[in-house]
Amino acid sequence: MPFAAQGLHADAASLRDVRLTPFWLDDPSRPEPTQSLIGTTTADLAVIGGGFAGLWTAYLAKTADPSRDVVVLEGDRVAQGAAGRNGGFVSASLTHGFSNGLARWPSELRVLTDLGLDNLDAIEQFVASNNVDCDFMRSGSLDVATEPYQVQALIEIVREAAAYGHAPQFLDREQIQALVHSPTYLGALFDARGTAMVNPARLAWGLRQACLDLGVRLFEHSPASGIDDESASLQVRTPYGMVTANRVAMATNAFPPLLKRLKSYIVPVYDYVLMTEPLTAAQRDSIGWSDRQGMSDGGNQFHYYRLTDDGRILWGGYDASYHWGSGFGTQFESDHESWNLLATHFFQTFPQLEGLQFSHAWGGAIDTCSRFSAFWGRAYQGRAAYVAGFTGLGVGASRFGAQVMLDLLDGHDTERTGLEMVRTKPLPFPPEPLRSLGISLTRRSLDQADRNDGKRNLWLKTLDRLGLGFDS
Repeated sequence: MPFAAQGLHADAASLRDVRLTPFWLDDPSRPEPTQSLIGTTTADLAVIGGGFAGLWTAYLAKTADPSRDVVVLEGDRVAQGAAGRNGGFVSASLTHGFSNGLARWPSELRVLTDLGLDNLDAIEQFVASNNVDCDFMRSGSLDVATEPYQVQALIEIVREAAAYGHAPQFLDREQIQALVHSPTYLGALFDARGTAMVNPARLAWGLRQACLDLGVRLFEHSPASGIDDESASLQVRTPYGMVTANRVAMATNAFPPLLKRLKSYIVPVYDYVLMTEPLTAAQRDSIGWSDRQGMSDGGNQFHYYRLTDDGRILWGGYDASYHWGSGFGTQFESDHESWNLLATHFFQTFPQLEGLQFSHAWGGAIDTCSRFSAFWGRAYQGRAAYVAGFTGLGVGASRFGAQVMLDLLDGHDTERTGLEMVRTKPLPFPPEPLRSLGISLTRRSLDQADRNDGKRNLWLKTLDRLGLGFDS
C-alpha cells in the first residue's frame, strides 16, 4: 500500500517532547562564531556564503595558492543553513542520481560518474588527513521498493547503469529483509561505492577549521547585501563593512540571490526532518541495519533515512513545500502537519518500533532548479562566478561545484568546464502566479502517480518532454 497521504498517527505521543531544532546543531562542540566584518578590507577572492560550496571554494583556492588572500562572508554561523539541516548523505552523484543524469547528459554520464566517485574519494581523504570528527562512513546506500511497480523500475536501472561502469546490485525481497527488516520492503538497489554517511554540521565545522588553519579570513554574521562594480575590482557590501576583491565566488544556496538573473532559476523548497531518540539494543535487533547504509524509498515523494553513530534514526523527506513568491525565511522551517505525516510513515515502515520517541524536528530550504542538479555561470565580465541548484544533494557535489567555480574565475579550460552539464543552464521557472500553479500541479500529479502504480499523467508527461520531468 502507498504511504498515507494525510492523517495523524494514533501514537501522537511520539512527538510529545520533540525539540524544534536541528539535531546536528544541538551539539556542545559547535564552534563559537568569528567576528563580524566591521569596516573595509581587501582580498584576492571574496566568497559569499559559508556553506559547503563556499567553504570548499575557500579551501581549494587556498590549497592551490597559499599566497591567495581569501575572505569568506557568512550571513549567520557556519552550518546554520543547509549544511546543518540535511540528512548527511554524501553522494558521489553529480547529477542527482543515475536516472536524472541519463535523461539529461547520456553522452557524458560515464565521465560524470567517474568524476563524482573521484570527488567522493577526495572528501573522504580530506576528512582523514584533517582528522575531522564527523562520523564519516562509506556505508553505501539502499534504494528500496515499497510497491510492486518500483521493483521493476529498480531492475531496469541496474540494466541501464551497467553500460556506465557503476551498476548497483539488485536485492530481492528476501535479500533486503535480511539487511533491514520492514514489512514494506519488496526489493532494493545496493550501491556499495557511491554514498557515504556523515554528521554534516561537524563536516562543515571541520572544513571551517581547515580554512582558518590555512589563513582564510572568515566573517560570520556578515550577510552580503550587494555587489558594486568598480571596473578593476568588485565591492561586496555587508551591513557594517565592505570587501573589495579581484574575484567573487557566490555560493548562497537557497538564499535570495544577489544576481537578479538567478531569481528565475532557483526556487526554495522546504523539506522537513525528524530524529528519534537512541534505539535500545532490542530495538536495533528488531530492524537489523547493522551496516548503517543510507536509505531512501522509491516513490516520487520519497523518504530518506539513516542511522547515527549513537543509534538514532533520522527520517526526512516526502513533503516538499513551496511558498508564494519564492518565500524564504525562518518562518517556514516549522511545519507540524509535515512532522505528523513523517511520524505516521515512520511507524508504517518500522511498526516494530512502536512507542519510540522523536527527540528533534526541523526544516530547511533546498535550492531547487528545474534540472535538479547544480549549474554555474559568470558575471561582471568574468570577475564573479556562481554555483546553485544542488536540489538536496549538495553535501558531496558542492566540492565539485567549488572546483568548477574556481576554474571559471581563473579562466582555466579543464575537463570540468568542457562538460555540457557545466556549459548549459536549466530552464527558468515562470513568474508568479504561474510558478505557484505549476509547482502545485506537479506536486499533486506526483502524488497521484505514486498512488497509480507510477503512471504519469498528461502534465507530468509534458514536463518530461520539456526536460523538466522530476525523477527522485
